[in-house]
Amino acid sequence: MIPWEKIDTGRIPGSDGELRLMRRGKEFSIMLGTNELMNSRLSGSEAALATLAAKKIETVAKPHVLIGGLGMGFTLRAALAVLGSQARIVVSELVPAVVAWARGPMAQVFGDSLEDPRAIIRETDVAQIIREHWSAFDAILLDVDNGPEGLTRKGNDALYSSTGLKAARTALRPGGVLAVWSSGPNPAFAKRLGSAGFDVNEVNIRATGRGGGSRHVIWIATKN
Repeated sequence: MIPWEKIDTGRIPGSDGELRLMRRGKEFSIMLGTNELMNSRLSGSEAALATLAAKKIETVAKPHVLIGGLGMGFTLRAALAVLGSQARIVVSELVPAVVAWARGPMAQVFGDSLEDPRAIIRETDVAQIIREHWSAFDAILLDVDNGPEGLTRKGNDALYSSTGLKAARTALRPGGVLAVWSSGPNPAFAKRLGSAGFDVNEVNIRATGRGGGSRHVIWIATKN
């Protein structure tokens, strides 16, 4: 068995937390303490976040999409694969080191996705982008922290609060979609989505995208 090697660390703005980028052969892992936040071998549910949302807006000729969280780029690459040539995708990533890893040690994982003219990367809090826009996006995809029950940064909780969800609804165009990834179910969050004015569908997805492995949850919430 090839041992894990620590490649780099990155501070999380607004917290005392530190992410670690680990590598074992061609496999990468991003860790926070003893928790694995993401692994390059497990991309199914993150990709589904994009494909499920894209299905909801497939009739939009020039979709404008906001992705919260770059991670290992699974959601971005899936969005680029299914959205048309007229799409505009903004990816917001809070941790500068994650962007540096995407362009450095994990460049092979990301392929040419960061050079795609449809996508731009902003090193900022996705909540800030949401607050700055009104009726601007056809879809907002959130893969921030561990979902509504966050691990990395207390400030992320506001994104999933009633106030944060109402801000996301305001930033969406009529009929727009808020898609949210989570490591597990959260009935209280699903209820908040409904109270914020969304029609909600909860989907269980395997982490691998196939049979077996842990189940993750994606909420597809449509602005009503």
